[in-house]
Amino acid sequence: MPSSSSLTRMLYQALRRFGQKLVRRHTLEQYVAKISTAGRLSTLDIVALGVVNTVGAGVYVLAGEVASDKAGPSIVICFLVAALSSVLAALCYAEFSARVPHSASAYLYNYVTVGELWAFITGWNLILSYVTGAASVARAWSLAFDNLIGNQISQTLHESIPLNIPHVFAEYPDFFAMGLMLLFTGLLAVRASEFVLVTTVFTVVNVLVLGFVIISGFLKGKLHNWQLTEEDYIMTMFRLNDTSPLGPLGYGGFVPFGFQGILRGAATCFYAFTGFDSVVTIAEEAQNLQRSVPMGIVISVFICFLVYFGVSSALTLMVPYYQLQPGSPLPEAFLHIGWAPARYVVAIGALCALSASILDSMFLLRWMTFVMADDGLLFGVLARIDSKTSIPIVATVVSGIITALMTSFFRLTDLVDLMSFGTLLTYSLVAICILIVRYQPELNDEENEAEAQEENGPAAEKLTLWRLFCPGSSTPTPLSGRVVYVCFSLLALLLLLLCLVLVQWPVLLLFENPLLIIVVVLLLILITGITGVIWRQPQSPTLLYFKVPALPFLPIMSVFMNVYLMMQLTLGTWALFGVWMLIGFAIYFGYGIHHAYNRDPISCSMAHARHSWELEDTIPYTIG
Repeated sequence: MPSSSSLTRMLYQALRRFGQKLVRRHTLEQYVAKISTAGRLSTLDIVALGVVNTVGAGVYVLAGEVASDKAGPSIVICFLVAALSSVLAALCYAEFSARVPHSASAYLYNYVTVGELWAFITGWNLILSYVTGAASVARAWSLAFDNLIGNQISQTLHESIPLNIPHVFAEYPDFFAMGLMLLFTGLLAVRASEFVLVTTVFTVVNVLVLGFVIISGFLKGKLHNWQLTEEDYIMTMFRLNDTSPLGPLGYGGFVPFGFQGILRGAATCFYAFTGFDSVVTIAEEAQNLQRSVPMGIVISVFICFLVYFGVSSALTLMVPYYQLQPGSPLPEAFLHIGWAPARYVVAIGALCALSASILDSMFLLRWMTFVMADDGLLFGVLARIDSKTSIPIVATVVSGIITALMTSFFRLTDLVDLMSFGTLLTYSLVAICILIVRYQPELNDEENEAEAQEENGPAAEKLTLWRLFCPGSSTPTPLSGRVVYVCFSLLALLLLLLCLVLVQWPVLLLFENPLLIIVVVLLLILITGITGVIWRQPQSPTLLYFKVPALPFLPIMSVFMNVYLMMQLTLGTWALFGVWMLIGFAIYFGYGIHHAYNRDPISCSMAHARHSWELEDTIPYTIG
């Protein structure tokens, strides 16, 4: 019978092997994703790419949702806050693209630099973002089309098949949107390359329509709609005589729902900036890497903000915010100002933009599902490729069916919030990875083993209070790397607590409670001290064409903004996300952890390359 010491040793070895599985990494040689022609893209090309992939369905989906009951006219400030958070996240993406100079996603960056569990969480969240992105756009497509035909679809479904499960599902199953998703899935399963011209035409139409909306709004809008009062609200109620429902008034004015409304709206508006990562996925093709990528990110996000600012301003100037109806606000705005024919022009533009966005999200969803399955993290059947079309047919069909079901049974608001949540978490993971990787020593396997033996010997480094602030080495060591790990773990907990306090007790209320002020000040002191410890640790000397400036402050600020915006989302969104993550962890610990490293690297590489060429021939540069 084994002794207690041997049992303890066996348990330690089992836990050690389990932990090693969680942090095992891939190498770049396993991802020959594509062969690019370096130096093809100028800064202007990269800016154009970022704008085209970002300005899409977001403004059609979000304008009515956010302005009607979350922010009112201050939706323009919501877009500004979301843009600032996007820039911080995008700069972190840019450094990852420098460390892993291949066209791919945050999933690959994490797998190569941090490890398997982090990569799975990132990839699973990207799948959630793509699923909810496609589902929300399909739901918006259905609402826009239904609005053109007098809401006959929604009225029929609501009367015949009501769900009657509030706060969980939509009021009725949208079988029209579900059928639309299945139609797109079927088309993508048959052939994909023919859609390039279609998406290009849709993009051009979208830009023209948005320009028309902005100009019309500033010509026909009324500044009084940014200064509405309770008297205006009552007069509108009498004029409409219950023929059209009104949203809440709030406090009236430009910020009718207060500072909290702006933050809640900003968390949802983050949805509109989720295309900027297309810039960093093709960083290797820039002519001037140090200049083009960061400038391309900042300029493209700024241009997108100007577009969203213009459209949302025009909309709230044309129509009082409490009269906006979610689903199809832009076409209805022209009906409100008496330009009925323009309603159909804008509706066609909206349908074009929404169709292109569905195609884009479905491509990305299929690609991410295929890559994770090919790596062994998801079920292997999802990585099967049709020999005739070179399309991962099973991944296409399964992901399409899941998206269609979510499209039918969840509300548009829930889908948008869930996508924003998943995207915010993914960008936070990227920022955390940048912070950790920059402070870690770069050792190969043999050096790691030697270092581990050295740490157990008499020459091992000793942690003292002095070494926390004066490490005594210009390059990262295993000890300084562990210090950063521990410090950031504490920092993440403190940031979470600070966000909880600020969300539960807004800034204005803090001044009325001395105890809350003491708690916030104490948290800020601890956060500042731990940040100072991280700042004093030596950074990796690896030369990269771009590094995040002001480390560790910028990634920490990015994480704080992202977490704070996530806190603004509803408990229902958190619950849905929790269910999604439970399903993901069940798949990973039940299947993925046992199959991830049993894949043949050569076959994985060939499969990635083959599918990448299929993607590149269909919808280039959107693999993000």
